[in-house]
Amino acid sequence: MSAELRKTAIERSAQGRGGRWWALAAIVVSGLVVGLDSTVLITALPTLSSKLGATTSDLQWIAAAYTLTLGGLLLPAGVLGDRYGRKRMLLVGLALFGISSVIASQATTSVELIAMRAVMGIGAAFIVPLSLSILPSMFTPEERPRAISATAAGAFLGLPLGPLLAGFLLTHYAWGSVFLINAPVVVIALLGVWFLVPEGKDPNPRSFDWVGGLLAVAGVTALVYGVIEQPIHGWTDPRVVVGIIAGAVILTAFVVWDLRHPSPFVDLSNFRSRGFTWATMAFVVTGFGLFGVMFILTPFLQIVLGNDAQATGIKLLPLIGGVILGAGAGNVLAARLGQRVAVSAGLAITAAALMGFSQIGAGTSFAPVAAALAVIGIGIGIALPTTLNIILGTLPPTQTGAGSALTRALQQIAATLGVATLGSILNGAYQAQIRPHLASLPSAAREAALGSIAGAHAVAAHLPAPIRTAVVGAANQAYTQGMSEVMLVSAALVLATAIAIAIFLPSRIEPIDAGTV
Repeated sequence: MSAELRKTAIERSAQGRGGRWWALAAIVVSGLVVGLDSTVLITALPTLSSKLGATTSDLQWIAAAYTLTLGGLLLPAGVLGDRYGRKRMLLVGLALFGISSVIASQATTSVELIAMRAVMGIGAAFIVPLSLSILPSMFTPEERPRAISATAAGAFLGLPLGPLLAGFLLTHYAWGSVFLINAPVVVIALLGVWFLVPEGKDPNPRSFDWVGGLLAVAGVTALVYGVIEQPIHGWTDPRVVVGIIAGAVILTAFVVWDLRHPSPFVDLSNFRSRGFTWATMAFVVTGFGLFGVMFILTPFLQIVLGNDAQATGIKLLPLIGGVILGAGAGNVLAARLGQRVAVSAGLAITAAALMGFSQIGAGTSFAPVAAALAVIGIGIGIALPTTLNIILGTLPPTQTGAGSALTRALQQIAATLGVATLGSILNGAYQAQIRPHLASLPSAAREAALGSIAGAHAVAAHLPAPIRTAVVGAANQAYTQGMSEVMLVSAALVLATAIAIAIFLPSRIEPIDAGTV
């Protein structure tokens, strides 16, 4: 179908649906609940350890079970949405997420909670790609940037809002409230999607490629598992090495199979479009840097600057404000100067802010931190929604679910790698800086302090005042030094991507012609 015919069809479909902006609100809430859940859990882990008697391994799997099922099932969820109905599958995902959240809130053992976290990941695997893939059937190309900005902002804002919400809930209510709070939000999203969102799917679905689907799930799951195990066991551990190598081999087999199959599980030929390819690249690189930085930023705000979970959430508000401001500015910039300029400018602004953040020290006041967070938010707010608009604008209408899922799966892998890789850089710098200051400590205390900044503060709490002050100061300084190195690496990666986008992303983005719609 030509671009003009597709635009006409969307405009006709949109007519008479004044409630589509209310429908958009339901979709935004769907993405928000997934974003919230990620950082709410990180903040709640110490409480879960004490209330459920969870071991370190249990805590790892409470988080990893969700990440594994989310990453492994994104592609099948997108394909099923295109095949059986994106609205229908989004409702299934929301229901799974909501029901498993309620059950998780009543768990009495770590095993029960891990199982429910896995089910929550399955629900999220449907919510994440399908909440975006519905938008092209609801909004015209002129309206779509605003709709995507709102949806992307909702999903992203859940990340910094998580600690704020978790701090309040854990202070005033039982630990299960951090999961139970999902229920009313999911009910609102379910009702909005059910009554207001139109159904959309491929009217002539191809035969289902079971082999490709199994290869995709197995490859992504193995790769994500290997990377998840790295922070605990190190890059040379057999679980890490086998997981990463097996995942890479299986995914290579998937690509070979997919490109040769007459009815592929996911149409990888879409990467022949420069617009789709470079927009996906920007999306993936931003995920690598952003999630790695968010993972490292939280301990800085909580431990180095001495904030509790609720105060940490409050101090992330400049980031939220920056994202909202950037999303609005990005739409204007893309409309006036083009999407290529908007994406490269947003990434360049983010890189500049990351470089500025690298100059922040352990004794820095909050004002420079707030300024850096705000500018990072502005850059992300400009770049990410515009990138998503390019991706959705290039995909054939029959493949918006699978195409969105593919880019999200790549970003999920990149984000997991970002946390592991940037965490390794941080740990290397931290240990090198703090080791000389721990020589006088007993071996057990020394190893605990070397393991993490939280361990160093825990050890220092049992030391005499002069030594305690010295260890805390050394730990804070070492962590900040490691964080600075991470910020510089992330800034370099984001800046390189901004330059590549400015050179290679086409100034005119053409939709991929997939024949019939």
